[in-house]
Amino acid sequence: MLDELLGRAELKERIDDLEDDKHHLERQLEAEQERRAEAVTERQNAEERVNRLENRIVELEDRVERLQSDEESVEFRGTETLHGERVDDVLDRLDSFETEPEGALTAMVDDDLPEAVAEAFGDHGSLVARAAPCLAVTDDAGLVSAALVPPNLPEPFVSWSDDFAFESSWFRPEGRFAFALVRSDLFAIAEYDGRDRLSVAGFESDVKGDHSKGGFSQARFERIRDEQIADHLERCREEIDARDAERLYVAGQRTLLSEFRDDAEATKPVDATGKPREALDDAFYEFWTTRLFRV
Repeated sequence: MLDELLGRAELKERIDDLEDDKHHLERQLEAEQERRAEAVTERQNAEERVNRLENRIVELEDRVERLQSDEESVEFRGTETLHGERVDDVLDRLDSFETEPEGALTAMVDDDLPEAVAEAFGDHGSLVARAAPCLAVTDDAGLVSAALVPPNLPEPFVSWSDDFAFESSWFRPEGRFAFALVRSDLFAIAEYDGRDRLSVAGFESDVKGDHSKGGFSQARFERIRDEQIADHLERCREEIDARDAERLYVAGQRTLLSEFRDDAEATKPVDATGKPREALDDAFYEFWTTRLFRV
């Protein structure tokens, strides 16, 4: 009776209604968070499929263009992605090759095909240009003719010698070093001795996802997201600086790698997803692969 006279009964009913609304919104939030996590995973998987299909489309378009040209079409004798022991096997074979002085050509080809490489490969010089940036190897008898794309690209050079001139560290992990994976929402870093991992650490950051609205709302959203990514990258740099490693390799999101190129021995975009430790393992595997083109 007193509650009714003082108007508290109506307020209590209003409070109960608001509590019900609150619980309802909390359940909606939980459901939306679960849906969002699933959507992010689906989007990442879709992006990987799109990237693979885009690469395949480029390859097919390139092939069609060559077939339609008036020039005689030449194709790679084969291609292969090398990893682990297969890298070791191929490098051992190249290392065992010996010939007469000035009989073996090794060239790191970047944007422009050097004249010496074009002459050495003859009609197949265009294939080396297509594989670039790559390490091209051949001999004056044409017994060896290949191009390799190592993870750790050296500076361009051309060398004629009695064997193939290359460093195994261009192709495989050697010695002590740090390897980091950087995404806009995740970071992981580990120290290695060759292929053996000695330590690992990582973290995830709460970074806003995509935004579909336009106007001021979108601009504000993107500004907040950029600030979150900047804070995330700063924390990544602190983790990297805390490592006492002579060499650093960084893999991850293509748009972020430029932030670390000055400090890294090499960088490479990869599609590693998942939690920090699992994503780091995937990134390490993908980074230390070599693409072989049989010219």
